[in-house]
This record gives sequence, C-alpha cells and structure tokens, in this order.
Amino acid sequence: MRRYKFLLFIIFTAIFTSCSDILDRPSLTTAEDDTFWNSEQKVRLYANSFYANFFVGYGSGWTTPYTPMNYNFNDDAVILGIQPQFGRVVPTSLGSTSADMMWKSDFAGPTWNFYWIRKANVMIDRIARDMGSVLTANAYNHWMGIARFYRGLEYARLVNVFGDVPYYSHEVANTDYDELYKDRTPRNEVMDSVYNDFIYAMQNVRLNDGEMYVNRYVVASFVSRWALFEGSWQKYYYHNDERASKFFQLAIEAGDMVINSGKYDITLDFRTLFGSTDLTKAKDCILYRRYDAAQGVTHSITSNCNMNSPIAEGPNLNLIKSFLCIDGKDYQSSDVENAKKFSMENMIKTRDSRFEASFFDKPTPMALSSYLYVVKFIPREGLNYLKDGGTPAQEYQGVKNVTGYPVMRYAEVLLNWIEAKAEYATVGGPAVMQSDIDISINKIRNRPLAKEAIAKGVKKTAPMKLTELNVDPNRDTSVSPLLWEIRRERRMEFAFEYARIIDLRRWGKLNYMDTDANEELLMGTWVNFPKEAKDELKAGNVGKIRVVKKDGKQIAYDGKNGNEMVGFYYRIQNRGRLPFLGVPNMNPYLAPISTNQIESYKNRGYQLTQTEGWPSTAN
Repeated sequence: MRRYKFLLFIIFTAIFTSCSDILDRPSLTTAEDDTFWNSEQKVRLYANSFYANFFVGYGSGWTTPYTPMNYNFNDDAVILGIQPQFGRVVPTSLGSTSADMMWKSDFAGPTWNFYWIRKANVMIDRIARDMGSVLTANAYNHWMGIARFYRGLEYARLVNVFGDVPYYSHEVANTDYDELYKDRTPRNEVMDSVYNDFIYAMQNVRLNDGEMYVNRYVVASFVSRWALFEGSWQKYYYHNDERASKFFQLAIEAGDMVINSGKYDITLDFRTLFGSTDLTKAKDCILYRRYDAAQGVTHSITSNCNMNSPIAEGPNLNLIKSFLCIDGKDYQSSDVENAKKFSMENMIKTRDSRFEASFFDKPTPMALSSYLYVVKFIPREGLNYLKDGGTPAQEYQGVKNVTGYPVMRYAEVLLNWIEAKAEYATVGGPAVMQSDIDISINKIRNRPLAKEAIAKGVKKTAPMKLTELNVDPNRDTSVSPLLWEIRRERRMEFAFEYARIIDLRRWGKLNYMDTDANEELLMGTWVNFPKEAKDELKAGNVGKIRVVKKDGKQIAYDGKNGNEMVGFYYRIQNRGRLPFLGVPNMNPYLAPISTNQIESYKNRGYQLTQTEGWPSTAN
C-alpha cells in the first residue's frame, strides 16, 4: 500500500506540474475543475501532487536539483578548477544564462515562478467554496491547514531567494491583469502572512494522517526551519530585533511541538540515516522519501559516493578543520592526543564521529579537488567491493540507486530549536540552560556508533557544557562562543546537504566564502604522497599537484621532490572565485529577476521592481 501511495503522488505530480518550469501563472488544470471537489479522497489526491516539489529527497533519475551532493556552492566544498561564482549579472530571460539556475540550485529555492502559490490558493478557495458540506469539521480544518502550509512553505522559499515578492492570498483569474501584474509586496508583509499560515497549519493539521503523509509534526518541523531563517534574516540583515524575536519564538514553539510529542529520537548511527532502503519506522525521521526499483522510482546520488568514478568536488580544509575533537574542543584547543595531526588515521580517531561517517578513510586521487571523498550517502556495504575487487553493485551505479532519504530529520529540528533559543536570548528572551543543550546538541552527540566505526577507533564526542564552553581561537569574534559552537554542530551535521549556503546568508556571513581572504577554501586533506599515494608521483602530475605545509609553505611536484610531498593537498587547478562583497549593483544575498520579466510588465502598462540591490537593466 505504501508503494502504491508513493507512486500515486508521483503520477499526479507529473500530470499537474509538467508546465511549471515555463509558466509563471499557469492556466487551470483539469483537476481544478468545479466537478472535482466532491470528496475527501479527491482533496487528498490533489494535495499529494505537492510532495515531489517540496520533499525532493534524492531526486529522481538523473534529476538532482535541491538534492544532497548538489550543494557545493558554500564554504564547505572545493571544486576542481575555478570555484563557482556568485551571479554578477541580471539575466535577460529565464533560462537565458546559467545565472538563474545557479541561484535556484545554490539558494535551495524556486525560480521566479508562482505556479505552486496559485495551486495552493486554488486548493484553499475550492475547500472553502465546495467542501463545507462534504467534509467533517476535522477534515475541513486539516485540509485547509495542509493547503495553507504549502502556501506558506512556498512563500518562505520565494522570499528566501528574492526578498520582496507579489503576494496572492487567493486564486487569481487569468484575465485579472491588475492582480497578475502587480508589483512586489514588501517582505515583512509576505512573511506575516506566512506566519499566520504556519500557525493555522500547526493548530489544525492532523497529528496522524497515515504513514508517509504530512502531519502536524511534519508541519512543525518545516516551520522550525523557515521561522529560524526569517528570524535570523531580520536580526542580521534588517537589524530588526522585534521581528526577529517574533520568528525565533515561532521556531521555538514549532520545535517544542515536535520534541514534546515524544514520537522522535536519535537512535541510528549517522551513516545508516542516509544509506538505508527503509527508514519509515525510524524515530530519527519525521518525513522520509522511499525509493523502489520495482516501481521505477530510483535516483543517482549514491553513485556519486561509490568511489568508482572520479569526483570533482570534495570537502575543503576549512570544513575539515571545523570538525570538533572528541573532547568537545576545536583541534587547536584540544587535549586529545594527536589532535593536531591531520592524517586520516588520526582524524578518524580524534574527531567527532560524523567525520568518519561522512568521508572515505584514506586520501584518494579519485577526489580530484581535495583528495578526500564524500561517502556520506552510500551504505557501508556499498564500498565492500574496494576490498573484494570488482565494481560497485548495480544498485549503487547510474540511476539505479534505491537508498531512501530522510527529508526531515529530528536532528535538524533539535538544532533549529537550540539555535532559535540561543538567538532569542540575544534579543530579550531567556538564557539557554544546560537542560536545553542536553535535549538537543548532547542528544545528537550521543547517537549510536556503527560497529565499523568503532573498529577504526571512533568515539563519541563529549557532551557540551555551558560552564566549560569551547572557546575557539579562530572564532569569528562577532559571534558569541555559544552561537559559534551551535553553528559548528550544524556544519558537521549537514555537510553536503541543503543547509550551508542558506545558513551563511541568514547569518550575513557570505564573506566566509571569500577565497582571497581564506585560501584554505581551495585546499583539501592531509596527504603523505610517498607513503599513501606514491603512484601519483609520476610525470603526468608534474606541475599539477602540490601540498601546503603547516607553516604555509607551498611545494609543487616537479618530478624530483616526491619525498617532500607531505602536507595539505592543494591542486594547482583549484582557483578562487571573484570578489563578491561591495560590488556595485550586485546583492549576493538575494537573486535578481530577468529584464524580460520586467519588460513584460512594462509592455502591459505595469511596473515590476527589480530585486533589492540589483539594477533594472542587464549589466
């Protein structure tokens, strides 16, 4: 039955969304006809079509936007060659340049497209108009809550990318040009409406609507994510503590709802979270996307972690150094033996367990940019072929992957909740207590370890204590020690998932991506070439590979100095991105809209304002 349900919403998504990428305001679909809205089952089928848009998981087939491993535009990843650039020009039309796709994939949000807003509004309007005598009061409130949740969710994502956007509270007729072509609504007004939608959904969506369907805890989990984003944006971008407080409190309330339910826990080792074929019963997952080869629902993300093909992106040295030691301190402050030695053998034993679970345990030339291969999204058994010989099993190749993805994890809710509490304390809320830390960060640090990890010497990280809080000498001094360590937990937990670029933007910290200021963004792991990669010391690599010693000295391979090639890997081809802050007519925190879009409004006698910080004409 579960597989049938999943296939149903894939089919309905295909029916209802085939034009969503090219139409800003699409016409009515057959499912929106007046005769459709006559039963709860019809409402459910309509609602199911939202799933694949909002809960992407690992994507489908070769389709990977919004999926793990697709997020390499941040300060965690280094790419072979020139690093991905911030968009520096206003596109002329949607799809006319790579810029609009870069904004879409790297900001984890939609393009300038109101298809899903209209679709949610149609659902709201039809329920209100046609379903009052059809549904019970409970069902009516539930489905209205589902529709308002989707509307709020999409507006939160649009605001995340563009800031001010036109707000529509109801279905707009295709002939109502004054509404269709109205200018942007101020962000605060939009987000107040989102706030109201989220509150309504948290109060009215069913606690349980069946396995794998959205329920009140799914709603609250996503509210914790986007309320934290908006609270942070208000604090750091607008410097509006009053509005920041409003959304931090909402994030806390949403987190409380999930935590106090007692339904969720941290019970699985980190790698199992991403390498299982069925986590529908796992307490670690609040919403989970399952794949099934028999139904033709597969993905390709695991293939990017199978060690069978070279990969162009990998963790940079800045991320590597950010992992805590097992005593809960940064590597410079740690008392753990060998904490300052960066060989993989020492890193695995001295660092937080998420390090071993996320990366291959030996430096490898298969990781072209960093010599450290991401294996976070493949089961441990998927790499057994490296010991036994041969190639990966078929299910770990191409688009045949069937591992499932935890779309929303309890760990994320805990980290959203504790950060919101810490931020709320800075704008007038109560101080964070040790009990808050124990419920959240320390619960995550105490997650079980895989037997394979234990065999390598991996240990759990010591609990965080507010009275003995780590004071990192490399901390951004504009950030308190507590917030710095909470942000570090997010970085370790969500590496190569969706979160990092959004986190940097909501904190006002895109400067962390400045490769001119931090060359470690272009480096990789520690490599002892004479001992670990002697085969790479060959004529073909002369002038291509180099290492950086701990004192900063760079040594490029010249064919004769192989014994000196010990240090942090720094591929010659790895080059920085262009400066991005302080550039006129360029706002790296928000995306521009195309000049053709602005022109289409003008041609009909209307005005559409360009995104804050961008010119109205193409650069």
